[in-house]
Amino acid sequence: DVQLRESGGGSVQSGGSLRLTCTASRFPFDDHDMGWYRQGPGNQCEMVATINTVGATNYADFVEGRFTISRDNARHTTYLQLNNLRPSDAAKYYCAARGPREPAFTSDVGPPCWGQGTQVSVSS
Repeated sequence: DVQLRESGGGSVQSGGSLRLTCTASRFPFDDHDMGWYRQGPGNQCEMVATINTVGATNYADFVEGRFTISRDNARHTTYLQLNNLRPSDAAKYYCAARGPREPAFTSDVGPPCWGQGTQVSVSS
């Protein structure tokens, strides 16, 4: 079974930075696109950033150049560098994967925001 484990969340002040890490196991990481999603209180699950198998990236409009997604295939790890955090970025952040014949990203237990996640809190 696919396993995705997120870490690196925490509490920071507005303008602060965090680096989120997603460690993947039990599936062929190299041929999966990887993504980060988030869900804040009362909000829907939303895509933050994705990176495909050759390193091409895609970001949500609200990122505005503040976040960077990357992957290390040798370590089966995906990162999300969060810079210049805002209170509106406070949410639980989730890692997700999409295989070569899969239409959508999923967590290890279902839709992207169903996984374990890691909490990011930002104070003003």
